Amino acid sequence: MILNVAKIICAEQWRYWMRTKVAATVLLLGAMLTIAALVVNAFHVDEAAHTRDHLQTEAEQRFEAQPDKHPHRMVHYGHYVFRAPTPLSVIEPGVDTYTGNAIFLEGHRQNSAMFAEQHQSAGLTRFSSLTPSFLALVLAPLFIILIGYGSLSREREAGTLTLLLSQGTTRWQLLLGKLLALITASSLFLLPLLLACLYVAFSNESALVVILFCLSYVVYFLLWATVVTACSAIFEKSSVSFTVLVVIWMSACVLLPRLGSSVATNIAPSMGKLEADFKVEEKLRSLGDGHDVNDPAFKKLKEDLLAKYNVDSVDDLPVNFRGIVAQYSEGRQAKVLNEFAETRMTEELEQAQIARQFGWLSPTVAVRSISTILAGTSLETHHRFLREAETLRLEFVQALNKVHAEKLDYKLDMNRNASEEAADKAVVGADNWAILAEFDFKPEAGSTRISNALIYFIQLLLWMGLTALLLQAAVRRLNP
Repeated sequence: MILNVAKIICAEQWRYWMRTKVAATVLLLGAMLTIAALVVNAFHVDEAAHTRDHLQTEAEQRFEAQPDKHPHRMVHYGHYVFRAPTPLSVIEPGVDTYTGNAIFLEGHRQNSAMFAEQHQSAGLTRFSSLTPSFLALVLAPLFIILIGYGSLSREREAGTLTLLLSQGTTRWQLLLGKLLALITASSLFLLPLLLACLYVAFSNESALVVILFCLSYVVYFLLWATVVTACSAIFEKSSVSFTVLVVIWMSACVLLPRLGSSVATNIAPSMGKLEADFKVEEKLRSLGDGHDVNDPAFKKLKEDLLAKYNVDSVDDLPVNFRGIVAQYSEGRQAKVLNEFAETRMTEELEQAQIARQFGWLSPTVAVRSISTILAGTSLETHHRFLREAETLRLEFVQALNKVHAEKLDYKLDMNRNASEEAADKAVVGADNWAILAEFDFKPEAGSTRISNALIYFIQLLLWMGLTALLLQAAVRRLNP
């Protein structure tokens, strides 16, 4: 009985919206924006995936196609690695928009990721541009407010609320009917996202991840529909209801996410890039110059090698001392670079986690956290990309240094700058360049991402409980 009456009220509300140009315009505009954002982003992601896959293959082929040359020149020739977009990045690009998707790997240094689509100065926790997730999390709630802020207060102002209640319609029936109408209206914004998720489900993405990803957005839209309906019931005038809802929207969707980013930056400040670069360079200089075998930093290494092979001079070593120094120096430099990189990533992750705690204050932040983690576009995934790229960098640089030590004569190496002819002799064969391991970065396993997002699902459950309480309060306040 309750549902039958609620359906009638829902249908009547829809007839009113169709007669109202503002409501119809908002519904149409919201649906068109969502579809347009999805289509544009889908084409962009598909193009990016194919482009990065092609560039990765091309980078590997170019590296291995280099002619005979000195192995240390190949260390500086370097190599590129690319990260392909994840299937769910069609909806939620996350931090990928800011962090870059390619890294140039070379000896003696760790380069930053390049080719980011946008740049910002204060952190990786802000919302991106007009992406499908931004539309769903920020603009869609505003559209829901514009449609439903007067759904019940209008009945009170027009005097029809008394008539409806006197005819036997209960407060719950009336409230549920209006809520059902707003939920169905919200589905016009949500449906394109769900269809996109259905498309993603047929890719290599985990089905459970896709389901939970969809569920988080469905719950988010239900929360906003409930809040809008409840406020319309609680406040007697539509103008007051609208004002309160806009304040709630500004706080939840704009101010609190931005405040979370600012608070995180202040609570867990990180070293500026310029300052960090100076510290890294200072530390690396103290390790010695790996290009100079006579640097005092390698005196102990030289003594140990001479003792190991029982010879009196590096000329008599069965290995190229310059290659050994390069190996030794690169290993020590990598240790320092990794220490600074891990410190930076720890600071960034701490900031992100602090900002995510604002999900207890805003459902927008909670769903944003769930969305980026499940989509594989979170800060944690980016950090793993950096670590895997660094592992590959060190492997191929040290492999080249090993070639330098074992396959290039020391005397020819030391005499390479004497003449052009000498330089031509101080080379190794191009067959030594087939040392690159395949780089095929994938996001974390679905179970890992779900586990990482669990706390933010709890935040969302809290908001579901609070809106249920708000709905009960709205029923009690629903008086003529």
